Amino acid sequence: MAKYNITEKKEKEAAYRSLVSPQLMDEMKKKILDIVLIQQKYKDKDYSAKRLAEDLGTNTRYISAVVNVKFHMNYTSFVNKFRIEEAMAILVDKRYQDLNMEDISAMVGFANRQSFYASFYRINGITPRDYKVRHFAQHPLKAKKKDEKRKSATKA
Repeated sequence: MAKYNITEKKEKEAAYRSLVSPQLMDEMKKKILDIVLIQQKYKDKDYSAKRLAEDLGTNTRYISAVVNVKFHMNYTSFVNKFRIEEAMAILVDKRYQDLNMEDISAMVGFANRQSFYASFYRINGITPRDYKVRHFAQHPLKAKKKDEKRKSATKA
């Protein structure tokens, strides 16, 4: 028996994935991207696969099938990817440097700081704080120039 009773995760082939036609998958992919990304529903911490399915007039199995097949991840990972990408932009933007991690996590749609940190680390291999510190350590002149521009604009 393996230590801690851990077994390798096997790739499951869900039967319902093959029930969705390729044309319908492509159509739903566009609609999902429009709602989640373009309409920025990923920022809403309460926007679930169930609500997306309701907005699209379908069910969560179809949403799950499309996200799995077309994006190669589950719905939560799909939404968190956009949240983390936006968080990365906010973390390195001097306009938001005074925000704490809870504020940033809420801005991009996470329910709490812990899930923000866990998701950020899973995607980037470092914490949000480390990401921010590393960015400004690598680009000190960029940060300095922005500060100088802001100061000269306030004096004028």
